[in-house]
Amino acid sequence: MTYPAAPEPGHGALPVSSVPSHQPLQCPPLEMLRFDDAGLIPAIAQDWLDGAVLMVAWMNRASLEQTVATGEAHYWSRSRQELWHKGATSGHYQRVRKLRYDCDQDVLLLTVEQVGDVACHTGARSCFYDSGAEPSPGGPHAPAPPADAVSELYQLIVQRRQQPEDGSYTNALFRGGDNRILKKIGEESAELVMACKDDDANAISAEAADVLYHMLVALAHHGVPWRQVLLELAQRRNKSRPGQANLPPT
Repeated sequence: MTYPAAPEPGHGALPVSSVPSHQPLQCPPLEMLRFDDAGLIPAIAQDWLDGAVLMVAWMNRASLEQTVATGEAHYWSRSRQELWHKGATSGHYQRVRKLRYDCDQDVLLLTVEQVGDVACHTGARSCFYDSGAEPSPGGPHAPAPPADAVSELYQLIVQRRQQPEDGSYTNALFRGGDNRILKKIGEESAELVMACKDDDANAISAEAADVLYHMLVALAHHGVPWRQVLLELAQRRNKSRPGQANLPPT
């Protein structure tokens, strides 16, 4: 059976669409942050949609202030001893949506939109792709970084699609095509409705998981990345309600 083209696991090939956050980027109070003796503080960059950790770099007061002023991540390069505007050479900018600091005030967390979905200098989505005894070269086909459970499940489903395994229920669904996949979505949706009618929390969560799993199979079958769904939800969340065009939605 010939399947429609689908994205590779962890590489949805979607352009980053900026979704207004309705919240101005604010700089944490510098006097509260604990910079080290060199005037630096580690900064973790995290994907704004699926929570994947993309990279870790260093910031000083100047790079932090520049980040807030421009809305794009600026770090301090320890090797070059200069400010580093992430993406200035590669085009893989990081649009910063939120800045947080940890409970000890000595680490920053940047929630970012990663332009091009590439944060690593090797071309990988994330710098965190190795787990074996020997380092690998990274690159576009490096393993995807850990993300939320649904994103990782979708990656596994796409992997099954590209590399079928004997006895795999997911592959049996793919072989059955839309007829089998959509029938299962209908059946599981009906079971979720009945679980809700019975007000059974355990059954509701189990049936909801079944509906979500079969929905992900349908997305993969049609080559629609899960990330595209997350982006659609984020865009809807940030649309103003009728009559409240100048107010953020709640």
